[in-house]
Amino acid sequence: MKKGAFTGIVILLSWQGFSQTTAETKGIMQPIRQLFEGMNLGDSGRVHSAFVNEVTFVTVAQNKSGKAALIPEPLDRFLVAVGTPHTATWNEPIWDVVIHVDGIFAQVWAKYAFYLDKKFSHCGVDAFHLIKGEDGQWRIFHLADTRQREGCVVPGVIGNQFNK
Repeated sequence: MKKGAFTGIVILLSWQGFSQTTAETKGIMQPIRQLFEGMNLGDSGRVHSAFVNEVTFVTVAQNKSGKAALIPEPLDRFLVAVGTPHTATWNEPIWDVVIHVDGIFAQVWAKYAFYLDKKFSHCGVDAFHLIKGEDGQWRIFHLADTRQREGCVVPGVIGNQFNK
């Protein structure tokens, strides 16, 4: 399948549940959509504009001894990774999206799977915190995720118990 067609299918599957949403929900999802589109295109500028200036990234995981750990990643390192030319296209469909809003603060929780081209890499949960700026635009100020390589169930994927 051509790269563009696969990308289109992934984006379509990612957003199939959002056809009947409010304008506010669409505004909240815009920077998240922008993040994933930028990752898919290798466009660090597009990714960067989805965030506020001061942002935190963290992966919630277990360390080698099985204890809970928070693994931070600076935004600039992530932007370099996105913008550095790579042969595989990054695709991250999301589903089971839950949005909570209180005024200018929103939280978005979604399951995801991450692919390099069509090859499964890992899955987990993305948890976004967003703020609505004075310009009326929502931007991400915090992103936490989990990552698993086994037991992942992705909607619409045949044989989707991924194990490595």
